[in-house]
Amino acid sequence: MLIIGCDFHPSFQQIAFCDTTTGECGEGRLEHGGEAEALYRRLQGQAVRVGMEATGGTRWFERLLADCGIELWLGPPGKIRAAAPRKQKTDRRDAELLLDLLLQQRFPRLAVPSPEQRNLRQLVGHGHRLVQMQTRVKNQLQALASNEGLRLRRGRWSRKGQAQLQALTLPRWAEQKRCDLLELLADLQRRAAVLDQAVEAAAQASPVVRCLRRQRGVGPVVGLAYELTLLDPTRFQSSRQVASYLGLIPAEHSSGGKQWLWGTSASRAMLCCAACWWERRTWRCAGSRSGGASTCVWR
Repeated sequence: MLIIGCDFHPSFQQIAFCDTTTGECGEGRLEHGGEAEALYRRLQGQAVRVGMEATGGTRWFERLLADCGIELWLGPPGKIRAAAPRKQKTDRRDAELLLDLLLQQRFPRLAVPSPEQRNLRQLVGHGHRLVQMQTRVKNQLQALASNEGLRLRRGRWSRKGQAQLQALTLPRWAEQKRCDLLELLADLQRRAAVLDQAVEAAAQASPVVRCLRRQRGVGPVVGLAYELTLLDPTRFQSSRQVASYLGLIPAEHSSGGKQWLWGTSASRAMLCCAACWWERRTWRCAGSRSGGASTCVWR
């Protein structure tokens, strides 16, 4: 098998390779945009394993290796760097370190979602961002109404509530702001409705999500996000590892009698949202502490 340690950069990659069959070893620098693709295309059909740090901007490279039938291992940069025997850091040393970890069976491999799971992650994430955008728009509209003495409470986004908002007499640019925000809100709601249908269809097609939705407060978004975050649950040895991975256990940095806890995640926010929604508690998201619209409506 051909083992390749790849130190990936946006415009090039530094590689160190070793053929375990012949013992041949070497290194090189491959420029992106033709040279790197040509090399991996030539290796198509052979037993090849590539190890690299998990980083951004590599989706095209992952697709290239998948098309060529090349096995790709991704590892956390922090753990890989901690395994370095020396403090000197260069592209050449990084590639050699990745190769050594692969050859010594010490490479800290990460669980990588499939292309279908990546696509569903984009769906859930995009829908969540649209809901956040709706929240910002609603908060601006509510502030506009509050400044004019109109208190929009229950049903403030119903037809009656929007009619009251539109009936306000406003100065020219405030009126322009109201019209633009109402049009933007309607457009966002229309786009979010399409994503809601896609998420519901994906949730119905997943037996794991159907099982999770039996729990109170868990909707299609929370269930699908939970499944796409955990991926294969058998890779965890205990429930504590699952809680830590989801961000339910905060990070701690305490010293000298002072305790510091921090850290959160999107999964933790969604799970807390589902629990608070079911308990009917007042739960305000960041950015709407003044009693504005909540981003917790997309469950």
